[in-house]
Amino acid sequence: MQGVRRGEMSSCSSWAAMPILYSGSVVTGLWLVYFMAIIDEQIAPFGSTYSCQSESFQPPYISMAGNYPPASCILGQVMNLAGYGGVVLFCYRFFQVKPRLKEVWLNVSALVANCINCFGMTLAGNFQYAADPTIHNIGAWLSFVVGSVACWLETWITIKIDIKNEGMKIGIIRALLSGVITTCMVLFTVLDAQGDCTSAVPLEWALVMFIFLFYGTFAVEFRHSRFETTCTDTCPSTKVTSCRPSQQ
Repeated sequence: MQGVRRGEMSSCSSWAAMPILYSGSVVTGLWLVYFMAIIDEQIAPFGSTYSCQSESFQPPYISMAGNYPPASCILGQVMNLAGYGGVVLFCYRFFQVKPRLKEVWLNVSALVANCINCFGMTLAGNFQYAADPTIHNIGAWLSFVVGSVACWLETWITIKIDIKNEGMKIGIIRALLSGVITTCMVLFTVLDAQGDCTSAVPLEWALVMFIFLFYGTFAVEFRHSRFETTCTDTCPSTKVTSCRPSQQ
């Protein structure tokens, strides 16, 4: 696979839809989990009065919304999509950046951080809080903490590679998003530790929404690239296909 620049600024690769579809699907799925839990009266809706210690009418954390079926089944599917789909997206991002960035360690670090983030998503989705709170929380914090680090790394990469001279513009937007993500994560951690779930719940939802909004911005660079998969046989007598980037 190779990320290849498009010849004209006005042209737009269909690969730009990939980050948008990914982020849009996950966000839609999470809100579906929320509304399903509301319908089944498992959590309190936003804006209502609820107790953080209530077991019958729980605060609308994402974890609480996906505690019991059928909402838990949907959450598991959504988080699996987010995890495995995210790995694919971030691998394409890695190959897009690879020929443009001299600091290989930076590109590799971003890929590793993003993949750890995806692994955390699958843990949080497949181990419901009611079933195993320890593993669920480990997965959630891998997503939140490592995910925020990955956002800062991607922001740094964006400015350094400066695709089509758009690096500074989109870099500033991503820096603002990364700052909001980090702020939400810190405030959520503090307020949740203090037991102030009324304030912590909106911050958790905002944190997750901003993370996937950040991933959706990859469409800006993806619109300048297209990706190909090529295969060559190691046997010199048999050639499957040539391995060269396709330029336009």
